[in-house]
Amino acid sequence: MKFLGGITKTDWQRPSVIALVLANLVPVLGVFYFHWEVFPLMFLFWSENVIIGVFNVLRMLVAMFYKDRVLPGIPFFCVHYGGFVAAHGFLILELFGGGAKQYEEFFNPLDPGTYWQIFGQINGEYHLDWAILALAVSRGFSFVTNYLGRGEYRRITPNQLFWRPYGRILILHVALLVGGISLKASHSPAIGLVVLIVLKTAGDLIGHFIERRKFAENLAVKTG
Repeated sequence: MKFLGGITKTDWQRPSVIALVLANLVPVLGVFYFHWEVFPLMFLFWSENVIIGVFNVLRMLVAMFYKDRVLPGIPFFCVHYGGFVAAHGFLILELFGGGAKQYEEFFNPLDPGTYWQIFGQINGEYHLDWAILALAVSRGFSFVTNYLGRGEYRRITPNQLFWRPYGRILILHVALLVGGISLKASHSPAIGLVVLIVLKTAGDLIGHFIERRKFAENLAVKTG
């Protein structure tokens, strides 16, 4: 039985899909229990970009060992993607978190420890650790079951791995920024935040299914 353009009932029942949905719904508890407004929610979504980048490096390392050759793009990816994530983080901070000036006492853009201090301070203030952990577990589960378990590492090129995170998050996070700005203007109503979480979950699911389909098509080409 198929839904939504070829996605089967079995696809919806895969453990990685269930883990993705559950991890994305954990922030709903933050909205109602910790009374999160727009900023902690947007910061949580940003934190997932860091998680995605870490797992993409792991994917590149696995592909490197499988192909038995060095992938010179790994250091460049870390710098390139790291810059993208840092710029996105400061945008979130400026738009929703009061700006970086509140961290002037220890802020040094050339010191990596600065970014960890800001992350730790925001995480502690809004109790984000459990939600970040849920997102990390979900991404890790997909890495183990799909990329390793289903052998997806055998069916992807280094160039595809390099650009993979950008296509997955760029359009989604532009939409989230627009939604976040609208919610901030309306004083962060809880129902609006929940809608934003649901939309983000839908975007992640679409990206997940598209990614799995691309891997399946790569396998069909190689075995055809």
